[in-house]
Amino acid sequence: QNKRGEIYQVIPQLVADADEANTVEMLVDAGGGRQVLVYKAMAADGTHQGWVVPAGGQGFNDRIELLIGLDAPLSTITGLYVLDQKETPGLGNSITSESFRGQFLGKSADEPLVVVKSLPQADNEILALSGATISSESVSGIVNSAIADVKPSIRQQARTTGGSAPSAPANNRQNTQQ
Repeated sequence: QNKRGEIYQVIPQLVADADEANTVEMLVDAGGGRQVLVYKAMAADGTHQGWVVPAGGQGFNDRIELLIGLDAPLSTITGLYVLDQKETPGLGNSITSESFRGQFLGKSADEPLVVVKSLPQADNEILALSGATISSESVSGIVNSAIADVKPSIRQQARTTGGSAPSAPANNRQNTQQ
């Protein structure tokens, strides 16, 4: 319950103009029979602002859990938040820093991200943390996998529901807290 509360508090940081009270939870197919909970971020006036996708994977020391913000058409990364990590203090745990996470903002969600050790030259490149290349690559890999897993399903569901976002099985925070 605490983690769920943290997720809802972070949603407005990951998707501009999102109102946590209007966020809608929904399950989407992530392939291989897996269902993934995603958050449809809505503005206070009910307009769709974007998506928040929880994702996780192996880091250098242990599992890393992320929240990835995406715009409504699923074309641009709007934010990245590290929900949980146990990477090496002073090295890998710098994945939580604004300077590292900020590199993901505005990146295309249509092209896989690549970690580099020198200044990025291409739009899809992320500069590795010094001394923590594995942690940096883990975060980028988790982001790439999560987007690849959910984007086709969300788009397919939107096409089959007449252009609107998936609607079932949805909850919004307000309803689930009553």
